[in-house]
Amino acid sequence: MTDRVRGFPAFPGRSGRGPFARTWWGRAWVQAMEDTALDLRQLRRGRQYAAAGLVGPITVSPGRISATAEDADDGPFHAVLHLAELSTTDWELLLDRAADHAGHLAALLDRHLPPELADLVPLLPGIGDLDPDCDCPGWELPCRHAAALSFQVAWLLDADPFLLLLARGRTEAEVLDDLGRRTAPRVSVGVSAAEAYARELPPLPDPAAFTPRRR
Repeated sequence: MTDRVRGFPAFPGRSGRGPFARTWWGRAWVQAMEDTALDLRQLRRGRQYAAAGLVGPITVSPGRISATAEDADDGPFHAVLHLAELSTTDWELLLDRAADHAGHLAALLDRHLPPELADLVPLLPGIGDLDPDCDCPGWELPCRHAAALSFQVAWLLDADPFLLLLARGRTEAEVLDDLGRRTAPRVSVGVSAAEAYARELPPLPDPAAFTPRRR
């Protein structure tokens, strides 16, 4: 697999109550799924499936997150979450803003998603932006298998928000390389770094020829 397709081992079951995600962006991901759900019963079963560790290894790639989910009734079934990739205009806006604010870049390197960047472009899914699919016979959107996958994706995003950027179209390496180019010191337009360093500096002026300005 290339870094544009990343795979993650299955999560073991988790016990306990409370929010399913610990970061604000993980909770926002869950909220986006819940806001568009057509059947709350499927959400509850999906949450139970996720907590019980019934979702298999998860694959994240641009525009697509997928996994298989076990089911006591039948299965396993293959669930997919589709997201639209960001446009070139959105990426330019996002990367320009991140490069202009050192705190944003530091936060990303620390695996934290600044709210200002998430508000600038549609990084997190909005209503109708998260498109679930599954090969089970259920008609619900999301079905319990896609809901279980979405709940566990929130755990992945908690640990690494760069996976959200990957799902929106660009890898961590691509994002960091682009930010590095935008924040690198600019020597001169049209002049390579090697040429600039090879140039001889002009001689310094003779201090004896310097005449202080009278006031």
